[in-house]
Amino acid sequence: MSVLPKSVEKVIEEFGKLPGVGPKSAARMAYHYIRSSNKDASKLASALSDMEENVRYCKKCFNVTDKEVCDICSSPLRKKNKICVVEEPLDVVAFENSGVYDGLYFVLGGVISPADGIGEEELRFKELEKRVNELLEEVKGNKCIEIIIATNPSLEGEATASYIIDLFAKLAKEKKVNITRLAMGLPTGADLEYADRLTLKRALEGRRGI
Repeated sequence: MSVLPKSVEKVIEEFGKLPGVGPKSAARMAYHYIRSSNKDASKLASALSDMEENVRYCKKCFNVTDKEVCDICSSPLRKKNKICVVEEPLDVVAFENSGVYDGLYFVLGGVISPADGIGEEELRFKELEKRVNELLEEVKGNKCIEIIIATNPSLEGEATASYIIDLFAKLAKEKKVNITRLAMGLPTGADLEYADRLTLKRALEGRRGI
């Protein structure tokens, strides 16, 4: 016989699927909504439903947005000769909060990780090639495009960075692109989304050619 109603068990189970949320934290979150007198559960359900219905990936950079093309890609103020390649949308948020970058982004959707069954085919390398070629057309060959590799400084991040370097080796040789990597102002094993403004600033300013 179950101690909890099935509906409560289901909510705890769903909360437990969230990153970093264990069974106890999931149960506390569920009981918070049970005790709430402000219809917090209904507000959460409505917000999640709205997100599911309206959020999509930008067709150019694959950041999350509620438009076909995100505000960053469509902004005339962003420099089109710089594209920062990151793992996930939260990395874009980290860079934007730092206020030190004025170029474009591309979200790979993860890193190469054979242990997790993630190879090159599961990531957006073909789309990245297409985007870089689009930008080369937009700058009309008058400028070299900088590809800033901003994957995390982990084994998987380094493997992904190496793959990107190989991917654009021909364009780099032709001096159409300049490939740089974030400086190691970021500690090994750290995630970009948790980096503070100064760390990101130093990492960007200290990026180097490869």
